[in-house]
Amino acid sequence: MPDHTFNQPLGGNDMPRFAGPATMMRLPSQATAEGLDACFVGIPLDVGTSNRPGTRLGPRQIRQESCMLRPYNMATGAAPFARMQVADIGDVPIDTFDLKRSVDIITAFYDDLLTHPCIPLTLGGDHTLTYPILRAIARKHGPVALIHVDAHADTNDEMFGEKIAHGTPFRRAYDDGLLVNDKVFQIGLRGTGYSPEDFDWARDKGWTVVQAEECWGKSLKPLMEEIRAKIGSTPVYLTYDIDSLDPAFAPGTGTVEIGGLTTWQALEIIRGCAGLNLVGGDLVEVSPPFDPSGNTALIAANLLYEMLCVLP
Repeated sequence: MPDHTFNQPLGGNDMPRFAGPATMMRLPSQATAEGLDACFVGIPLDVGTSNRPGTRLGPRQIRQESCMLRPYNMATGAAPFARMQVADIGDVPIDTFDLKRSVDIITAFYDDLLTHPCIPLTLGGDHTLTYPILRAIARKHGPVALIHVDAHADTNDEMFGEKIAHGTPFRRAYDDGLLVNDKVFQIGLRGTGYSPEDFDWARDKGWTVVQAEECWGKSLKPLMEEIRAKIGSTPVYLTYDIDSLDPAFAPGTGTVEIGGLTTWQALEIIRGCAGLNLVGGDLVEVSPPFDPSGNTALIAANLLYEMLCVLP
C-alpha cells in the first residue's frame, strides 16, 4: 500500500482521468523544490529549434497525456511514490523572444532548485535546454557522466552563425568542461550528415557513440550493463530526445529520422540506468502540432515516469 506521508498521483477512481489537476501524473503542485526528493519541471522552449517548431507546447501536452499513468511499475516493481516526495513545480519562465537570455534564466532556475536535495526531471522543450541545466548540475556535482539518447549528436559548433541552439548543447557542455569525457554515451545516432565528423567529433573526445544501426533487432540490456560498469558511481545525467525513437512510434517531433529505436528499447535504456547515481534527467523535443494522436507525448510521459522509477 502507498505511504500517504508522500504525495500521491490522483487516482483514476477518485477523479476521471480527463479531469483533475493539469500536472505531471496529476501530482500536487508547489512553487519550489523545498522538501522534495524529486520534481517534475517544464521548460516550454522552442526558440532554439531549427526545423519544425512547437516544442514550447511539449510540457503541457506531456502533462496532459500523463493522466493515464498509475503509480506502480508492473514490470520492475518500482513504487516511487511510496519512498519519495515528488511534486510538479511548474515551468521555467523563459524569454520567448531571446534564446541567450532564456539559457541564463534556465541555469539560474536550476541553481536555485538544486539548493534543495531534489533531483529534477525536465519536460521539454527543445534540446537547447540541456546545456543550461548541465551548467547548474556541474556547479552542484562537478563534471558529470552523460547518457544521451538521440537521433542527432547535437555537437555542432554553430547553427546559422549562432553558438546556442538545439544542435549545439553538447559542444557547449564540452567547451565548458561540464562532462566526464570517458563516461559520455550517445545512443541511437543515425540519418544523413555533412561529413563523418558529425559523429566522429564526439569519438575523438573519448565519447562512446552507439549508432542506431548497432541497435537494430536486439535487446539493449547488454549495452546498458556495459554503460553501468563504465560509469560506476560517477554522478550521471540522462537526456532523452524523443526523436531517438523511430517516427513510426513518435512522429510528433521537429527533426524526424527513419530507422530509429523502438519503445521497448527506450524502456531498456532507462530501466538499465537503475543503480546509477542519477542527478537529473530530461525528455525533450516533443512537438504537439505534429502529434495529433497524442501518442508521442504519451510515450514521453511514460519515459519520464520510468526515469523517476530508477532514481537512487
